Amino acid sequence: MEEVEKAVQLTGSHNSWRSTCINLIASENVMSPLAWRLYNCDFEHRYAEGMPGKRFYQGLEYLDEVELLAIDMAKRLFRAEYADLRPVSGSLAILAILSAFAKPGDPYVAPSVPAGAHISQAEFGAAGIRGLETHHLVLDEKEMTLDAEKCKKVIRDARPKLINAGGTVLLFPHPLEELREAADEVGSILTYDASHVLGLIAGGEFQDPLREGAEVVGASHHKTFPGPQGALIFGSNPDHYRKIKSKIFPGLVSNHHLHRLPALVVTLAEMLEFGREYAAQGVKNSRALAQALYERGFDVLCEHKGFTSSHQVIVDVAGVGGGTWVAETLEKADIILNKNLLPWDDVSRSREPSGIRIGIQEMTRFGMKEKEMETIAELIERAVIKKEDPAAVGADVREFRQDYSRIKYCYDATNFKYEFNVI
Repeated sequence: MEEVEKAVQLTGSHNSWRSTCINLIASENVMSPLAWRLYNCDFEHRYAEGMPGKRFYQGLEYLDEVELLAIDMAKRLFRAEYADLRPVSGSLAILAILSAFAKPGDPYVAPSVPAGAHISQAEFGAAGIRGLETHHLVLDEKEMTLDAEKCKKVIRDARPKLINAGGTVLLFPHPLEELREAADEVGSILTYDASHVLGLIAGGEFQDPLREGAEVVGASHHKTFPGPQGALIFGSNPDHYRKIKSKIFPGLVSNHHLHRLPALVVTLAEMLEFGREYAAQGVKNSRALAQALYERGFDVLCEHKGFTSSHQVIVDVAGVGGGTWVAETLEKADIILNKNLLPWDDVSRSREPSGIRIGIQEMTRFGMKEKEMETIAELIERAVIKKEDPAAVGADVREFRQDYSRIKYCYDATNFKYEFNVI
């Protein structure tokens, strides 16, 4: 059919294009070749409800073993007492946590979206769907992290059932010990959205939420953690997990996209072996890129703190065209990043924000280091500050990417025999 041919063509065009771009979306990453190979397996066609060994469907003997492997490895990697891999997205993981610990009408505290919260943490996202009364943690705009004392006051005044730290713009660790102190005073549960920094946590960078006071961690596992798209929830309190488990199934997830589980096992193993090196290089790269952009005249946030402690760099581009213009111009030059609200932007400005958000985790995965961050900054400067023809910049981007086409920090797929007979 014509439509099938068109879909095949478009998919091939996308694959070719993105393999020659500089990909700087902070919420994306790529799986290793071995993980990708296992992702395309017969599990994709099958259905599972419930927990391993206690399914409502038959024919899952091998899947159960794979899921148990993944659960055990996640517990080991994050030093947790439990890990549930069934949420199929970070937003569903957050909604499961919200549903477990708060009922409609209960007070709830999280950062605002301009202050770095993911939309799932917001009143117009999962928190709103749950019907919670949302109050906002206070961001120190200069320091680009939560203001501990002001947040403690918000918590004491609101007396929430649930506090959700972490988020989608996360340059520096959140003060979890101080938040936990206030949470204990009012009998609140402190949770943490680790979606963006899960790989940094696995690699011993950034912060360690469970050891610093968070009681439950929810996260997608496809950002700094370079796995298949999906999510997990982990923690150390069995009583909490009993509440969460029933919200996942039968509440929010029926079948949990089984083909991602063997790919997730591979990624967990790779993070256990290579995660520290990968995470450390990622933080070095983000700082190097931030410094290089700053030296070229960009208004990079938090210069006085070394710009960032995570994989992210946040730039105020209001003076050079605004977030939308910069992101669209760079896309024409095959540099892919996203426009982003800054803390002082009103949420109504989401389509015309002041900032851009940059993430270096994917380019780090392809072997780029500090020297390459200088090149990326120069290419961005040419398109945005010097306003060179984006097509000319894009040609240089594609030439530059030719030397960075092999994924690092992973197993060699040729060392593993894998055969799959397609029916």
